[in-house]
Amino acid sequence: MTGARLLGDDEAAFIAAARSNDAVQFALLTERHRRELQVHCYRMLANYEDAQDMTQETFLRAWNKRESFKGHAALRTWLYRIATNACLDFLEKRDDRTPVPAELPDAGSEVRYLQPYPDRMLPEDPQESVVARETIELAFIVAVQHLPPRQRAVFILRDVLGWPASKAANALELTVASVTSALQRARVTMREQLPDRRLDWRSPATHELSDDERGVVKSYMDAHERNDLNGLMALLRDDLRFAMLPDPGTLIVTAKDAVDGWVSGGLFQRGYDDWRCIATTVNRMPAAALYLRTPDDPEYRLFNIAVLHIVDGKIAELTGFDATDKPWLSLPATL
Repeated sequence: MTGARLLGDDEAAFIAAARSNDAVQFALLTERHRRELQVHCYRMLANYEDAQDMTQETFLRAWNKRESFKGHAALRTWLYRIATNACLDFLEKRDDRTPVPAELPDAGSEVRYLQPYPDRMLPEDPQESVVARETIELAFIVAVQHLPPRQRAVFILRDVLGWPASKAANALELTVASVTSALQRARVTMREQLPDRRLDWRSPATHELSDDERGVVKSYMDAHERNDLNGLMALLRDDLRFAMLPDPGTLIVTAKDAVDGWVSGGLFQRGYDDWRCIATTVNRMPAAALYLRTPDDPEYRLFNIAVLHIVDGKIAELTGFDATDKPWLSLPATL
């Protein structure tokens, strides 16, 4: 194969499966890429359920196009190309998959379709760039949503996955010059959206929670279970960014205003004052699953999940998600 790419074992096996219409072998070869492709779709779409759907769509398209695979690119690359374009097609049809203006002052814009990503569904190899904590955290996922879809795809392929410009251009059917221009514009937007975060996504990344983060989560859960409002207040920064999705209204508030707002909304009042919590992680971030027991119920029932961004021992961002009817979070329904 002079001047052409030598076929690897996966590529040769895939071509053989395609020629023989061997659906079982096709599934074995593609399934091993499911988790990383689903993370890729999640970065494009910020929604776990949509990412699941588009991963399935990727495998369906791959099966339908199986005879077009000639091994000129790695099987993994070919699947990423299909997944990226499946997401772009999805975004072209959906006008509800872009950030919307926030309803409150100083809150910027909101990504109301954002969903948390369960850590158990991340690829298992901790060295893979696709699972770098800095590129799966909620703030990063939200920032990416502010990019137009094709810029978004270019940025993820180039700066997150580390693809060369020519490879990204081929995947998106663009020129190298177009990819370079789109990447430059995307980087400007990302710097605006993440002014205090590092932007070198390919440098060594962290994966595990720090002892400091674990301690804050424990204190948050303890205060919640004791209805200790002063304890909660002490854990929050005075420029807390708070959102409860999918409800509109991202708030940037003081610690006192945040707690007062929760109380005025009914939390920690009779009927909403008997809590149990369990520590968990989503998006490689510390989180607490909150369970509520009402006076006429013998069990604590899953209420929501609070995802925390912790800076210098304080909660800087708290994003709450309705955790009911989301079995993919793998949280017990009752305690």
